[in-house]
Amino acid sequence: MFFTHINIKNAKLNPSNIFIFDIMINKSNFKCVILTIALFVSALNFAQKIAVLKYSGGGDWYSNPTALPNLVKFANKNINTTIDPKIDVVEVGSVNLYQYPFIHMTGHGNVIFNDADIENLKKYLISGGFLHIDDNYGMKPFILKQFKKLFPEKELIELPRTHNIFNTHFKFPKGLPKIHEHDGKRPQAFGIFHENRLILLFTVESDLGDGWEDEIVHKDPKEVREKALQMGANILKYVFEN
Repeated sequence: MFFTHINIKNAKLNPSNIFIFDIMINKSNFKCVILTIALFVSALNFAQKIAVLKYSGGGDWYSNPTALPNLVKFANKNINTTIDPKIDVVEVGSVNLYQYPFIHMTGHGNVIFNDADIENLKKYLISGGFLHIDDNYGMKPFILKQFKKLFPEKELIELPRTHNIFNTHFKFPKGLPKIHEHDGKRPQAFGIFHENRLILLFTVESDLGDGWEDEIVHKDPKEVREKALQMGANILKYVFEN
């Protein structure tokens, strides 16, 4: 259980499809309750919200601005999700993190999480949240240091090509697809698990986000963009069903 006592009464749906609750709860458990309510609303098939993670360190957290809107549009059309097309931005240390069952992070450079960020993000993840980090090329050496701070007792595990995330809707028998070439290395998907649940997905040497962007940005062939969007849709479907 995420909380010791919660009294929900007079629940109603406002014009923005957001449930309003009268909550009586111990303040120390407030963050977990926010996430619980967000997941509860998502489960009832009302519009789900996702967000981009804003972090410190100088890396361009804001890169690929058209990526998530395009992915959401594709997923809503092709796998019957009901994700809000408006993508929010949330900071690592913000209590608002708990409003989103899915957070996306990207960039090319340095990443720094302070102690408060680490505590907040770790609690978010083990309480039911999910973080997808897509290395836009150049992020890997910096984010690996933060992983050690976030979960010093856990290891990144490469997901086998048979993992359900590669087959939950669209089929990727070879695993993570290659979207953009950088160093001639194969694409890899790594995960961090908590109590057998995948809570963090780290994709490298793939550049999924570039493939989600507007066609004019990278001028990728249609089949490459389609492949990236299909893999992204698989990730969303997997998160919302697990």
